[in-house]
Amino acid sequence: MSKVTKTIAAGLAATALTAIGATAETWDMPMAYSATNFHSATGAEFAACVTAGTGGALEIQTHPGGSLYAGAEIKRAIQTGQVNIGERLLSGHQNENALFGFDSVPFLATSFEASEKLFEAAKEPLTALLEEQNLHMLYSVPWPAQGLYFDREVNSLADMEGLKFRAYNAASARMAELAGMLPVQIEAAEISQAFATGVAQGMVSSGSTGYDRKVWESLSHFYSVDAWLPRNYVLVNLDAWNGLDEATQNVINGCSIVAEYAGDWRSIQYTEFTVGQLAANGMTTGPVNDELAGELREIGATMTAEWLETAGDQGTALVDAFKAE
Repeated sequence: MSKVTKTIAAGLAATALTAIGATAETWDMPMAYSATNFHSATGAEFAACVTAGTGGALEIQTHPGGSLYAGAEIKRAIQTGQVNIGERLLSGHQNENALFGFDSVPFLATSFEASEKLFEAAKEPLTALLEEQNLHMLYSVPWPAQGLYFDREVNSLADMEGLKFRAYNAASARMAELAGMLPVQIEAAEISQAFATGVAQGMVSSGSTGYDRKVWESLSHFYSVDAWLPRNYVLVNLDAWNGLDEATQNVINGCSIVAEYAGDWRSIQYTEFTVGQLAANGMTTGPVNDELAGELREIGATMTAEWLETAGDQGTALVDAFKAE
């Protein structure tokens, strides 16, 4: 646990005296990404903060790397009470509701500042949607901006034709289709093996994911295109949340504030470091050329129009609110 988290946890413990005397309870917290990933590290600190802040009355145990549930299964597990808490990339559920994909509309929000503005515009309708599904949002942290990985040099869409492309949500799959590639659904924990065995030859993801999975062992190029900044969310089963006493809820809310701040900071700091590590391990890194940049923008415009049509008035209002700020 970081010094900051320890300090906050100690302060929160003073507000949780009623919880300390309660019967000890353990919540398992599934997470899709490896223990070394910054999202998982932030989640582990959050869990330790809650455990310390409640004096052990509520202990949260994290299970990173998809070890308890695969990423695609986590949201459903929380909704149905198989677990009370977990972390999930909600854009992976865009097919349920277009609103879940607001953070993966290509080139709408391409910086951390813009990502935060977009999240603020989406927070109210997103919170309401989650509550309809028996979910309560605790905190959310963005990934660094998404770039393109390949096992070869690419200078145009023609160079991507027919390549097998790892997809993790509807946006990444649609991008692959529009670029003439073949989308392949692959969980984060399976990335290294997929590239090593030729199941996939490219992906859109952050420098963080590439660094964590050591993709330089199979891939050769990373292109910084800042396509979007998808977000991970720590969610709790709404019934379980409502069953907690106020003191415990206050501790969790306090730890959530700390976790969101720490996660945001890590995401920003990790961007330069991880891309640098890709280069240090032999990958060619840099921006795409003007031709490919233009082609990707055309794909982005198509996908934006498609998302707005699917999201309807709610999506239009969200984008208008974001652009008005």
